[in-house]
Amino acid sequence: MSDHQCTDNPPKLDPKSGSGHVEKVGGLESYVSGSTQSKLAVVLVSHVFGYETPQLRKLADKVAEAGFYAVVPDFFHGDPYNPANEDRPLPIWIKDHTQDKGFEDSKPVVEALKNKGITTVGAAGFCWGAKVAVELAKQDLVKAVVLLHPSRVTVDDIKGVKVPISVLGAEYDQVTPPELVKQFRDVLATKPEVKSFVKIFPGVKHGWTVRYNANDPSEVEAAEEAHKDMLVWLNNHVN
Repeated sequence: MSDHQCTDNPPKLDPKSGSGHVEKVGGLESYVSGSTQSKLAVVLVSHVFGYETPQLRKLADKVAEAGFYAVVPDFFHGDPYNPANEDRPLPIWIKDHTQDKGFEDSKPVVEALKNKGITTVGAAGFCWGAKVAVELAKQDLVKAVVLLHPSRVTVDDIKGVKVPISVLGAEYDQVTPPELVKQFRDVLATKPEVKSFVKIFPGVKHGWTVRYNANDPSEVEAAEEAHKDMLVWLNNHVN
């Protein structure tokens, strides 16, 4: 994830964004949206810019409107990647916020949701967060996952997946290029016991689902198409 595309077009963070609120879930400050009466939850694992990304919270609100209890944890403990801080470029920052640590931090979140009476949990991971989501899928800790413009996810990771998985990739992605996404598809084709959906979106770049230009109709359309595909997958498999 040393590639610059992970940090292109940084969002303007807003702790007040979204129609939900922030509370602790599994020990992590988390943006939550949706009915607490829902028996179905989705954990959205953020990119390196963290859980105050307005477009990510807006997507969590969409997930909530679909009937899920949506949770966006702060896996970075108040320390999201800040491109303005020249003393901590991404390779330095990432040492304090490894995806392995994110996966370990995700387990109490899933456990806390189940302790709230939620019966089924799914996960969606964006860039950095996709690695966390795929680890949850390998350990069978969630019912289904969606990986959106993943980072550092390997063919071996995909081989180990045990639950329904959707992979949404970008045509212009130097982090997880289409060639690698096609390898994921080929691996999943050999695993008929694992339901899968793999799609490469034409004309878009890494990060397009949560870092799009809201004033560019084509970027909005591509992001919304990915959001729709994500929700269809979650509706079909987190139930």
